[in-house]
Amino acid sequence: MQKQSSDQDNQTIGHAGLRELIAWAFYDFANSGYTTVVQTTIFSTYFVGVVAGGAAGVAPGLATLLWSLSVGFANFIVMLSAPVVGAIADVKACKKRFLLWSSIGCIVTTALLALVGPGDYQLGMALVMLSVVMFAYGENLVAAFLPELVPEEKMGRLSGYGWGLGYVGGLLTLLLCLGYITWAKRQGISEAEAVPVTLLITAGIFALTAAPTFLWLRERAIPSPGGLSGALISASFGRLRHTFQEARRFRDLIWFLATLAVYQSGVSTVIVLAAIYAQQVMGFDTQSLIVLIMVINVTAAVGALLCGQLQDRIGSVPTLAITLVIWIAALIGAYLAEAREDMWIVGNMMGIAMGASQAVGRALVSKFSPAERAGEFLGLWGLVNRLSVIIGPLSYGLINYWSGGNHRLSLLSTLAFFVLGLLLLFKVDEGRGKAAANQPLPNGGF
Repeated sequence: MQKQSSDQDNQTIGHAGLRELIAWAFYDFANSGYTTVVQTTIFSTYFVGVVAGGAAGVAPGLATLLWSLSVGFANFIVMLSAPVVGAIADVKACKKRFLLWSSIGCIVTTALLALVGPGDYQLGMALVMLSVVMFAYGENLVAAFLPELVPEEKMGRLSGYGWGLGYVGGLLTLLLCLGYITWAKRQGISEAEAVPVTLLITAGIFALTAAPTFLWLRERAIPSPGGLSGALISASFGRLRHTFQEARRFRDLIWFLATLAVYQSGVSTVIVLAAIYAQQVMGFDTQSLIVLIMVINVTAAVGALLCGQLQDRIGSVPTLAITLVIWIAALIGAYLAEAREDMWIVGNMMGIAMGASQAVGRALVSKFSPAERAGEFLGLWGLVNRLSVIIGPLSYGLINYWSGGNHRLSLLSTLAFFVLGLLLLFKVDEGRGKAAANQPLPNGGF
């Protein structure tokens, strides 16, 4: 760890100043517009209904499967590479530099999605995959700063603030997109023709609001000594191998990652396919869908903020158990829903649970991670998240395709992930996991 005596307001690891904490949290604000517009709402339904749905020879249910395959394959790439990227970032102390390049990549590919029109599903799939990969790298890298900024007992609160601010960013982006679509329709422009401009709006907001992060967030880590430049990849794989070899010592981290992989598969499915469900099953048009997701973003922000406070009071594991119960109730409600009004109730339940469960997951992995190996361990968190985005949406897409487009049947697989995740969670011992993370690592952490 490195002390910066020249900057009194940002002293050491775990003691960042307010400006830097805001700068870190603002990255969640910046990148949330991408997930909300591209993965969750506007582009996902545009891809299924217009891009692939309007292509010749695409069978019923295949458009949803193609979308699921795009997101799934991108996350497979990230799953294989993210832990190595995190380990390299730790060895070379370059998390901030990697974060900058991944952000630029996501912004550019999001803007290029504006070129995708009816029938261009191959181009759309390629650009979505690239943008998802770049987004995921950024998400993992910014999370790796968390143990450097605040003490362990405040990680849950800061993580909750970040998630909450992220939902505000997603809400703002959606609001601007809704304003543009409403204006465009008054000018005689169809929704399908208006969607490309919303992608440019999303890319622009990401670029603008990520600036505070790169201006004020500091790289406190120092490069590892020992001439690693000639064998950087080998060293990174060595650290990852050592991490898995220590699975017995970090058994609660490993078990929680397995639990996370299961319930996050359900969360990922909702993020990627909920808007498609609302449009295809419940008959929401684009404007109504945007308003619904905007309201859900508000409840998700509330859920993340309340969860950050709650987990610091009663613990992360009990808090997460509560959110999984809410998830189960919401999915049952969605399966039984017959009217649009039902989806408004269900959607807000999902919003509260979504904000809470994601904030808890990141904070708990941080608590279970040694500070000097944060990038590597948070890379494992990213790996599990990516695995969940492969398993969850792909299972939904395959069931939907095999059933000829039966979205209600597909929803049952999503419900199963939350039920199984709740059962697995009972074996995680939070106190033991934190104690293991706070013990000194042998051989200087290598």
